[in-house]
Amino acid sequence: MSLPDFFCLHSRTNRQRALLLLGTTCGLTLLSTPAFASEDDVITRMEKEMSRLQEAQAHVQQEQKEINHDMAIIRAELIRHRRAATPSQALNTSASKTLKSASISRITQKTANTFPVPSGSDETKTVSLQSNHTPTVQEPFIVGTPHSATARRDEVSLSPTGNSLVDVGPSSQLAVVGRRSEDISSRFAENGVGPHSRETVGAQAAGALGDHGVFHFGPVSIILGGFVDTSAVLENRHVASGTFNYWQDMPYPNEPRYHTNNFDGSARYSRLSLMARGNIDPERVISGFFESDFGAGAVTTDPYESNSYSFRLRQAYLSYDDNRNGLHFLGGQAWSLLTPGRIGIVPRQESLPETIEASMLAGQTWARQWQVRAVKDFLHRRLWAGLSIENPATLYDTTGFTNNNGSVALPNGGTATIGENGVGLTNDTTNFSNEISPDVIGKLAYDPRWGHYEVEGILHFPHDRVTIGHTGHNNTAIAGGGGGSMILPLIPSKLEIRLGGLAGWGVNRYGSALLPDATLNAQGAPAPLFGVQAQAGVIAHPNQRIDVYGYFGTQRVGKSSFSVNGTPYGYGNTGYSNAGCLQELSSLSCTANTRAVSEITVGAWWRFFKGRFGTVEGGTQLAYSRREIWSGIGGDPHTSMSQIFFDFRYLPFQ
Repeated sequence: MSLPDFFCLHSRTNRQRALLLLGTTCGLTLLSTPAFASEDDVITRMEKEMSRLQEAQAHVQQEQKEINHDMAIIRAELIRHRRAATPSQALNTSASKTLKSASISRITQKTANTFPVPSGSDETKTVSLQSNHTPTVQEPFIVGTPHSATARRDEVSLSPTGNSLVDVGPSSQLAVVGRRSEDISSRFAENGVGPHSRETVGAQAAGALGDHGVFHFGPVSIILGGFVDTSAVLENRHVASGTFNYWQDMPYPNEPRYHTNNFDGSARYSRLSLMARGNIDPERVISGFFESDFGAGAVTTDPYESNSYSFRLRQAYLSYDDNRNGLHFLGGQAWSLLTPGRIGIVPRQESLPETIEASMLAGQTWARQWQVRAVKDFLHRRLWAGLSIENPATLYDTTGFTNNNGSVALPNGGTATIGENGVGLTNDTTNFSNEISPDVIGKLAYDPRWGHYEVEGILHFPHDRVTIGHTGHNNTAIAGGGGGSMILPLIPSKLEIRLGGLAGWGVNRYGSALLPDATLNAQGAPAPLFGVQAQAGVIAHPNQRIDVYGYFGTQRVGKSSFSVNGTPYGYGNTGYSNAGCLQELSSLSCTANTRAVSEITVGAWWRFFKGRFGTVEGGTQLAYSRREIWSGIGGDPHTSMSQIFFDFRYLPFQ
């Protein structure tokens, strides 16, 4: 039904009611006159008139139901067209003005309708207000089982700033949406990218929570998330890292494991997460998020019997959002600010690959570490600026040197101390680098009407101490770099392209391949290594149950070396021998300083069961990786590896 037809119907109904009232009045007047009938006739006629009025009332009620139905259809059509239209086009239509006026009136009365989307969809949508007071559509919210959406009334009112709707009923749809996994601020983005579809693996990696596991304890809500995971990999090389790729261990033909296939399966990446969230007032929210899995391999891990992998920390942070003033704070262990995002600078909206492999993708920029982050949004959440100080670490390569748990012997007889093995509650088999300052990271994010764009920069300060004789001095290098990312929604919600990269000195640990950040120079001072990492992907969602993806990623590192009396030191020295890399169990050396790691992969996920009791999905992935090394004696041979991954997951809260 078109808008003109709707208004004509509404006008015709009003005329019918007026004529009905006039006729009823005249009839009762005539019936009350004794000249026209006896008392029995009057009663009979009154009963007939009452019956006729009841039939007319039923007819009017039926017409009102039809009008309400037509209004719901028109409202849905207006919202659909508004999504496709630009703001200027939307504001110039009389239908938008009518809907705007009606919406403000309903909001003032603290009532709003939630209506089912036509054609049997299981999604319902609510209308909210942006800063310009024009209605916009919230992200779809799933209620009940598929094809069982029911209409409900939500009690809502305007926020103090007039920029959004605030729920006043504890069981309303808006109340549930406000306490779900995504922060309220992420739902204002209209960049064609939108918040994560929480069922996708990229969202699961970022920390997506569910709808089903929501519990309210007074003003605080507890939201559960996670999944049961069982994954496996079949590869043509034996790399004992399971579904977490450690590309630098990719063997050459001199090792027997190069010549054998390997199969490994595990449930260790099953995940548990929860968030405690409290709304201080309609514009301010405080929350705490915790996420963990069993990805750690302790010294006592037994791969032959119990497979008892250790419970490990993935994320644990608190956040505070002041949507009135556009201020956002985060403190704790979370995805680094360098990690690409989808919307503004919002936690749990990181843009991560949909891969099965736990290491995600060669060339992907990421880290999960301690940080204190402050973010400010501008232009009604279109432009975001963030600054973060994060836990530092430096991956040193000491090829050619003698390294004893972080004490490195120098050619001049001195000793460079670059770190020490853990003590107390840290890992006593891992060397922790000597750091003098946190990493400083800044980011700008922009969400126009189409796409999401980021630029970022980092400062890092590798530090050590050199001792000669009984005296010493400290050395601090200045390293850092910059990069960015973008998401291009070719077909919103259906097809998107992701691009990202980072380049600089001493920042290679932020790439999945974990190439070295630095080596040492002849005086023992840190020598940051240049590196570049990049990834590109195409992700398609043909329907709500299938995701298909393809990625290419690469990470490359420079070299820094020297020689003393014919002895080579440093990273990528041409004096190193690679002569034994191609002969099985060769007596010759294969130093093989990695120069580059690249990966190309394709895969798909299928959510073959989705209902009130959660979602079950299966996936498969094909990957090809290649490792290249710096040239030395015997050349620069490369090696490669092919893999096929399988995975099944049960998501009880999605």
